[in-house]
Amino acid sequence: MKRIEDCFFKVKNDYLKFLNKEKIFGKTKVVNLKNLKSFYIPLSLWIENKYKKKGKTLFLGFSGGQGSGKTTITGILTIILKKYFQRKVLKISIDDFYKTLKERDKMAEEIHPLFKTRGVPGTHDIDLIIKFFNNIKKKKFERFKLPKFAKNLDDRLQKKFWFNIKKRPEIVILEGWCVGAKPQSNKLIKKPVNILEKNEDKNLKWRKNVNKNLKKKYKKVFQMIDQFIFIKVPNFDMVFKWRILQEKKLKKKSHLNQKVMSYKEIKRFIMFYERITLQMLKDLSKSASVVMLLKKNHEIKKVLFK
Repeated sequence: MKRIEDCFFKVKNDYLKFLNKEKIFGKTKVVNLKNLKSFYIPLSLWIENKYKKKGKTLFLGFSGGQGSGKTTITGILTIILKKYFQRKVLKISIDDFYKTLKERDKMAEEIHPLFKTRGVPGTHDIDLIIKFFNNIKKKKFERFKLPKFAKNLDDRLQKKFWFNIKKRPEIVILEGWCVGAKPQSNKLIKKPVNILEKNEDKNLKWRKNVNKNLKKKYKKVFQMIDQFIFIKVPNFDMVFKWRILQEKKLKKKSHLNQKVMSYKEIKRFIMFYERITLQMLKDLSKSASVVMLLKKNHEIKKVLFK
């Protein structure tokens, strides 16, 4: 308990500044500080203990439905781990490993038109993620670069804008909606879950290819992760509501004329994610090391440590 108190007083100002910068409003300061003490610090302590037990770079997978707060929560954990535990933390999104627009156009032409839309397994450069993990695991660490993806351009930035990794991190957080996702059985694949699948993937080619990617390439990456933390949303309807809020927040934060999606566009966009999100709610609720349960008002209900 004393450690939680010590940590709380050391990180609370940085934490509140971060929430303000991220435009996380709608909760009182009292509620935000309660969340810090009740959820984020105990979770950071758990991560610190796992790192100490392993004794070398700890790889964490952090996932949850769209708009569930992955980026914000991993940002908070990074602040605590760096400031209080003095850890070298590298937080990266699986989104930064998206294939280039040119590569996805090629997939759309050769495999299925739905692959033009980024998001589902198959649209990430898995070889690049494996290379990233292996670079960190090397006995003799050498600096390297990590890709950076610009969602407003829907493409990867030029190499001169990539992340420069100069030191070996002690904790790596790979954050993304599908991190830890498992493939489905052929029987489940056959039944469409929404009108996008029903009308635009009649021959199941897209679904089957996405599932095949999960079975093979993505499985290799996820096996390299030590612990999984999963944000469990109350239901898929909330993913839609929160994705709309996320888009509004993006509009507020953006200083450029960044393209934001309309109501109709969001509705279609989340259909690409629906099947895997629903399966993850079943699978990761059981298999993840930590499950964060969210209420419908986006508040954390509780954190379950398995």
